[in-house]
Amino acid sequence: MKEGIHPPYYQATITCSCGAEYHVGSTKQHMHVEVCSRCHPFYTGEQRMVDTGGRVERFKKRYHLD
Repeated sequence: MKEGIHPPYYQATITCSCGAEYHVGSTKQHMHVEVCSRCHPFYTGEQRMVDTGGRVERFKKRYHLD
């Protein structure tokens, strides 16, 4: 490797909004993520629908999914 052209490499701390912390190698020291493998619906098996402004009800009403 050439000297002086690579960014510094740190032992980074990644913090999720659920409170989980992960330690990995990265060029940034600290990162914050909203979803991780501990709280993501795909990995947890939970199905969550976030309703913003009645969109879910409007969709169900439009396509008669009651």
